[in-house]
Amino acid sequence: GGIGIEALSRGATHAVFVEKNPKALKCIRDNLAFTHLDGKAEVLGCDVLSAISRLKGQKEVFDVIFMDPPYNMEWEKKVLEAMRDAAFLDEDTWIIVEASLDTDFAYVQELGYDILREKRYKTNKHVFLSRLP
Repeated sequence: GGIGIEALSRGATHAVFVEKNPKALKCIRDNLAFTHLDGKAEVLGCDVLSAISRLKGQKEVFDVIFMDPPYNMEWEKKVLEAMRDAAFLDEDTWIIVEASLDTDFAYVQELGYDILREKRYKTNKHVFLSRLP
């Protein structure tokens, strides 16, 4: 939730948080209340695929989607597959995926995404994607 709270504190008008773990969910809600940003947030206490199903019909397009799935479980691919026809993203939406250094993203073009850039750190990387037009 830290990335979303940071975005709200820097001027984002709205953020949707998705968290399945009850302790982490409580932490997100507590931090939003503490920072007085809860009025700009929607918090979904469910797994990410259920959240995508709930959000698919929404007309508002997200500017940025940040994913931090558990490493080395191929959740990145599952989520990108689930989102590929969602109305909440378009070719201007940035999708930033945090992943382990060895996570392979060679499949993304098959799913309709383009890798814009990749930033590598000591233990992980951020891969910036967009939907192909």
